[in-house]
Amino acid sequence: MSMGRTIRNRAQALTGRFTERFGRTTGNRRLRRQGRTDRMSGDLKQSGDKAKDAFRR
Repeated sequence: MSMGRTIRNRAQALTGRFTERFGRTTGNRRLRRQGRTDRMSGDLKQSGDKAKDAFRR
């Protein structure tokens, strides 16, 4: 797994967490949904990359 891809996926998950928390604080459902989607997407990408890496070895 390349370092750039790892950083990009972790950053997406982290910004998703921040967006979700901000949406909860302000009561904005759209931001909460968008944050949850970004967080889950980043986590899934990380898992997929880890699985690819495991099968390469």
